[in-house]
Amino acid sequence: MLENTGLKAPGALKTGTTIVGIVYNDGIVLGADTRATEGPIVADKNCFKIHRISEKIWCCGAGTAADTENITGLIESQLELHRLNTGTEPRVITAKTRLAQRLFQYQGHVSAALVLGGVDCTGSHLYTVWPHGSADRLPYATMGSGSLAAMSVFETLYTDNMDEKAAVDLVDEAIQAGIFNDLGSGSNVDICVISRTNGVNMMRNYRKPNERVYKREGAYEFPRGSTEWFKESKQFVKAKVEVTKVEERKA
Repeated sequence: MLENTGLKAPGALKTGTTIVGIVYNDGIVLGADTRATEGPIVADKNCFKIHRISEKIWCCGAGTAADTENITGLIESQLELHRLNTGTEPRVITAKTRLAQRLFQYQGHVSAALVLGGVDCTGSHLYTVWPHGSADRLPYATMGSGSLAAMSVFETLYTDNMDEKAAVDLVDEAIQAGIFNDLGSGSNVDICVISRTNGVNMMRNYRKPNERVYKREGAYEFPRGSTEWFKESKQFVKAKVEVTKVEERKA
């Protein structure tokens, strides 16, 4: 009806991110890049895309940054109330169900694509939750505009029952594939290890593949001859100085 009156439906918003997750022999490893964009503009070079849901349940978000932060914060508060009321630690399936139900209510208008991972009393679990509310349980998962590049790494190198170091290295390589092959992904690699025995290890800026060589602070120190020039000239400007005599009055 609104379209018949001349109004146009909003188009899809182009977003960019690479987020991944993988199951290993003792838990879950999540990874994300740190670039946040506003269309063609890099708005934040070190954005934090791995969100806490509970002590051993974490979630990577792709899409609109405000939507991912809002919905993960909402479910975090709900699960904390659930923990206090029941006296038990929340399960990963509970977080997945609440996220999927909330997103389904808005029929995809909340732009949040999520990779949810964690460990509970039933084992290690990894889910993808799409903006319309559908979800999948997988041994490894990628989402975002750089997901195809990251998935190519997983499809080539993933094996069952990997140890922690191998899983971290694989997630690191997958995120770097998204960083170097997707314009919407970039900057650094964040990794979160959720282990049944060692707890959570959040490795912020685990790798900086695009670290700036020349910093803005201070003067640039390029050696003479770095840039070729064709001619050089000097100009001198005479300054006109006016002197005003001031008579001093005797007291």
